[in-house]
Amino acid sequence: MKKKIALLSVYHKDGITEFTQNLIDLGFEILASGGTARHLVAAGLEAKDVASLVGGESILGHRVVTLSREVHAGLLAKRVDVDIQEMEKLGLPFIDLVCVDLYPLQAEINRPGSDLASVIEQTDIGGPTMLRSAAKGRRITVCDPVDRQRVIDWLKDGLPDEDEFLNELAAKAEYIVAEYCLISARYHSQGAYNGWIGKRVLTCKYGENGYQAPAALYKLASNNDPLALHRFEIVAGDSPSYNNLCDLDRLLQTVTHIAATFHKNCSGNIPSIAVGVKHGNACGAAIDFDDQKVALTKMLLGDPVSLFGGLIMLNFPVTEEIADIILFGETDAKRLLDGIIAPWFSDQAIEILSRKKGKCRLLANMELTDLQNSLDGASISRSVRGGSLEQPNYSFIFDLKSRDLMTYSCFPSPIETFDFLLAKAICDTSNSNTMTLVKERQLIGNGVGQQSRARACRFAIAIAQECNHDTRGAIAASDSFFPFVDGPEVLQQAGIKGIVTTSGSIRDQEIIEFCRKKNIGLFMIPDAIARGFFKH
Repeated sequence: MKKKIALLSVYHKDGITEFTQNLIDLGFEILASGGTARHLVAAGLEAKDVASLVGGESILGHRVVTLSREVHAGLLAKRVDVDIQEMEKLGLPFIDLVCVDLYPLQAEINRPGSDLASVIEQTDIGGPTMLRSAAKGRRITVCDPVDRQRVIDWLKDGLPDEDEFLNELAAKAEYIVAEYCLISARYHSQGAYNGWIGKRVLTCKYGENGYQAPAALYKLASNNDPLALHRFEIVAGDSPSYNNLCDLDRLLQTVTHIAATFHKNCSGNIPSIAVGVKHGNACGAAIDFDDQKVALTKMLLGDPVSLFGGLIMLNFPVTEEIADIILFGETDAKRLLDGIIAPWFSDQAIEILSRKKGKCRLLANMELTDLQNSLDGASISRSVRGGSLEQPNYSFIFDLKSRDLMTYSCFPSPIETFDFLLAKAICDTSNSNTMTLVKERQLIGNGVGQQSRARACRFAIAIAQECNHDTRGAIAASDSFFPFVDGPEVLQQAGIKGIVTTSGSIRDQEIIEFCRKKNIGLFMIPDAIARGFFKH
């Protein structure tokens, strides 16, 4: 019986020796591209240079080796009489397994000093072509190092569910090649051609509403973000719903903006942060540099009615004591939440917080303990009819030392400074138009999604008063400039002590004079750099 043949061609040699030894032990003969063959022979393994199959040598400076009919016939030939006879007549072997990784194209594009010539040189042609031929020929197609041991185990187990397994490997190869080609197209067109390639990692029961099915979470092929949604571990409860995942994404925006704001303005220090959202917008938020329990308690008391059935995120662990505060703090009945996200949960905390039928999801990610440089730098896409809109992510961070910052009648105390910082970070990650009220490091009212800025002011004040907060002495943040003085008038009547907003209105001077007259501290930053029209 003829031995099976494996063709190996890898740029990164880590682990390839062990994989090859396993294949040899399983009875495979090894063909390999030049560099891979030399590496294997140097390690004491028997491997034949694939160039011997295609005329004895590579050509054009090794740019053409595997791009030959001999190789691709070995990958595409079917095990039917007519193909078997033709292959025998030509003296060509069937190739049963291909292991290929691709030249590091994205790394070359990202490398300082790279240019068109270097990018073209690092653009793999033979590798993607082999993968696609192997996938079409339903060979054992290995394009990801994590699959090598899976393949060895599968071979040792006697090829269970062969068609399904080979189909899975083939689909992954096509996926890898598609991402690779997209990287190249994006680079050479300078972004005129774009798109995304993702892998489904979670299936939701439905989308935002029951009739919107199917729905799923996909991870991008080239994403290495430690705070990507698929990197959150489900510690307890059901799999997150579509809406849960939307809220998780929004929580990350708000929490990371708060962290970045305090890191920039407080000598690199980040406080304990607690944020609760309902329908994506913060309805509770607080920070404290000294006591996690204080931050948590203030967050829970921000807007407890709206928080019912919401999600909360903490940048500190959930211990038994923290779990008790979440569930029972300042209330006679259990607090019902759809999800709690934190770095980790103690066993006692999991027992305390788990709801019947898994209705409270507990999600953990240790990266939440270290939120330095944690802003999402990936561009944002929004599907629109017939295509998508693309823009950079929200990246403005309030900087008290910025030359663009203008101050009027504003001499805040340290606590009030914290309030300005917290208010702006929350405001800029809430649905525009927004007016955000913060007092003593606690969100007390978030007037989001209003068509009128004065109405957003009234809405925020109404929320604060409904939740029994005293608005006198609070700080207000606006996500854009005031077109009229009516908004500041509403805030002044509620006793607001300071406002952070943008400049750019034809009535800026009226706003400044009003705040001076009423002794309201005012921070202004140009609208062109500081506007926070989040999810406009």
